[in-house]
Amino acid sequence: MSVPTYKRILLKLSGEVLMGEQQFGIDTEYVARVAQEVKDARDSGLQICLVIGGGNIFRGMAGAAKGMDRAQADYMGMLATVMNALAMQNALEQIGVPTRVQSAVQMDQVCEPVIRRRAERHLEKGRIVIFAAGVGAPYFTTDSGAALRAAEMRCDALLKGTSVDGVYDADPKKDASAKRYETVDYDTVLADNLKVMDASAVALCRDNNIPIVVFSIRERGNLARVLAGEGTQTVVRQGA
Repeated sequence: MSVPTYKRILLKLSGEVLMGEQQFGIDTEYVARVAQEVKDARDSGLQICLVIGGGNIFRGMAGAAKGMDRAQADYMGMLATVMNALAMQNALEQIGVPTRVQSAVQMDQVCEPVIRRRAERHLEKGRIVIFAAGVGAPYFTTDSGAALRAAEMRCDALLKGTSVDGVYDADPKKDASAKRYETVDYDTVLADNLKVMDASAVALCRDNNIPIVVFSIRERGNLARVLAGEGTQTVVRQGA
């Protein structure tokens, strides 16, 4: 596989990643470890946008499944992503990385509103920009928020760091014969309902020709290996 050249990326982390080995919440030691990997990537010359899910604190879909109003539950989920963004900002700044949090739900006391030109300026100055609160509206996941920000910020790729090492043709936890794709095109992901990101996020990346790189962030040092084209990963792209 040829090594891609990225100048600007959006790194999407699932909220569950911040739990570490806990059952819920934020493991500060694990957040610090991930922050160090993000710092190393930034120090290599990359401009980095971050989006973090909120599933370690509250998941809107789960709340709706238990009888909550879906919109209300989704707003609670957005607030969870802001908490995760602030935790990651703290971890990054403790190791000397200037960081800004921009939230799609306005809360001026703790973070900036999402302003694209201001975010561009932050990136040009070497700061990491963490986008929180998804798209600021219910019925959209943080995956959709990540795809939207990747398109808006003209990122070269969307890297999705999760607990699995790529995209499989079946659930590897349930099917031992599941095979991992090295590359797969957007239309196959949508047609076969492969669990990469939700359909609207995949479609948005397809329409803007933004490759999606799925890898395991739980494996120490894997972000650097993936950026070097060496780590275990699946690349979703046009004509794969």
